Amino acid sequence: MNRQNSPYVCHVFVCVNDRKGERKSCADGQGGLAIKELLKNEAAKRGWGGRVRVSQCGCMGLCQKGPNVMLYPQGIWFSEVAPALAPDILDVIEKLIATKAP
Repeated sequence: MNRQNSPYVCHVFVCVNDRKGERKSCADGQGGLAIKELLKNEAAKRGWGGRVRVSQCGCMGLCQKGPNVMLYPQGIWFSEVAPALAPDILDVIEKLIATKAP
């Protein structure tokens, strides 16, 4: 095992947990997967490859406040995210990477 620092200025985790309607979750009609795709596509359009990584993840433990998005290593958490709010998250990411030298 090799231990190293993250190669990304910002790693975006978007919960896409699906509880199949048993309880509220980030995927069940909440738009988690759509949010992930929006953020991923826009990051690529902005040329952030190698600096920003958008990944989907399972349950973050706060499904009742989902969909949830977490920025690491900054520890910034967004809850109750709707696809229309993706630009607000992208603005935060843009400010984060602007403060880090390439």
